Amino acid sequence: MIDHMGIAASDFAVSRSFYDTALAPLQIVPVMEVTPEQTGGYHGIGYGTDGKPFFWLGNDGPRGAGMHVAFSAATRAEVDAFYAAALAAGGRDNGAPGLRPHYHPNYYGAFVLDPDGINLEAVCHSPE
Repeated sequence: MIDHMGIAASDFAVSRSFYDTALAPLQIVPVMEVTPEQTGGYHGIGYGTDGKPFFWLGNDGPRGAGMHVAFSAATRAEVDAFYAAALAAGGRDNGAPGLRPHYHPNYYGAFVLDPDGINLEAVCHSPE
């Protein structure tokens, strides 16, 4: 089981704004921040739920070419809201919300590219 993961942004402020907006429909919010003063240079925002960060955004430059991150959504409506929020925040379409039955009959996902081209997905596995 993975405890947490992190990605790096080429423009921390732009990416922070993007993730704040795109992840909100999934109830994934900033829960922790570490500053360059605390770490000797690294600036990170930990996104998560219930006070536990599991997805970190850092300031130390892009490394995500070819990276794919999928976030769980409780409902198909959350997938739709994630997709709309991510596009409104400057993300680029990489696959509109819909069923992907080649994975399994109830696989409902949406894909966007973040400001650095990282492929993000929100996915719901339930039938509604």
